[in-house]
Amino acid sequence: MLEGLAGVVPPRAVGNNELPAAWETDDAWVRRRTGIGVRHWVAPGVSTGDLALQAAVRALDVAAAAPPDGLDAVTPPPVDAVIVATSTPDRPMPAMAPQLAHRLGLGQVAAWDVAAACSGFVYALATAAGVIGAGIAHRVLVVAAEVYSTLIAPDDRGAGVVFADGAGAVVLRRGEHGEPGSILGFDLGSDGAGHELIEVPGGGALARSAPDRYTPADLHFRMRGRDVFQHAVTRMTLSSQVLLKNVGWSVDDVDRFVAHQANARILSAVADRIPLPAGRQIANIDRVGNTGAASIPLALADAAGNSRLHTGQRVLLTSFGAGLTWGSAALLWPHLAPVPSVHGVGGPVRSA
Repeated sequence: MLEGLAGVVPPRAVGNNELPAAWETDDAWVRRRTGIGVRHWVAPGVSTGDLALQAAVRALDVAAAAPPDGLDAVTPPPVDAVIVATSTPDRPMPAMAPQLAHRLGLGQVAAWDVAAACSGFVYALATAAGVIGAGIAHRVLVVAAEVYSTLIAPDDRGAGVVFADGAGAVVLRRGEHGEPGSILGFDLGSDGAGHELIEVPGGGALARSAPDRYTPADLHFRMRGRDVFQHAVTRMTLSSQVLLKNVGWSVDDVDRFVAHQANARILSAVADRIPLPAGRQIANIDRVGNTGAASIPLALADAAGNSRLHTGQRVLLTSFGAGLTWGSAALLWPHLAPVPSVHGVGGPVRSA
């Protein structure tokens, strides 16, 4: 059951007219191709872990303000496990989650990362639900955080106008099937044959074992935009349809639809092909850009903060990312304490 939610974006907002002159873009060009008006990039020295911490603190605060679950005679620890979904970790090793748990003062809880690119949040959500269902944990913190601005090549206009930085977090706890906050089902998939469509070629064991085959440019993000567009639309559409059938929902039953905020044209194409009734889709890509794994929880936090999500609504999530990976989830929206704005972050963060 979902009981806490929050999102953050860095204070630095970069409008389309502020993009590098060498990219030869203007506001109309970027909006027409992506639907994005503003994206947020971190300041020098700010890491993925810093954004993850801020989102986690906020989500835990929202969960702490929720009504008690009444399942334990003794007050449980804040969480029993921490899962971080990211494609932009602070370092290749170790995983980010143990350090995040330490910075939050959670003690020696289980903590690990999930690497499923822009599908990472849905994959991490499914992992958390499985951990809770298996009785391994009572309460799990899931954080999705990205600092894509550090992966973009200076001359890559295609990726540079789209990708951005941000983090979102949710707190899950054990609950009863069918109560508000319940996660009712998942659909997950992958196709490794498309692994080169979205990638960072360098920085891993392949490059270190054959350094003569790689250059510094291979440390930057690469994407074959047209191919990715078609895969994203097809995979998210089919995954959503499969999940709707599995949980017994019709398209008319879906009150809110939140897809990975990849590109406004992709979002419209998926909604049209499912097909969803008009007015059900939630999107904030115009104000935050594509924040990878963080995009779905950021969109949820933004919508919750603006009263676009209400207790008991049926919510469909779907995602697509590098790998290739995709995944969808269905949930009943919970009763949450007020969710703070995703904007205006950058002040002091509570530490252990």
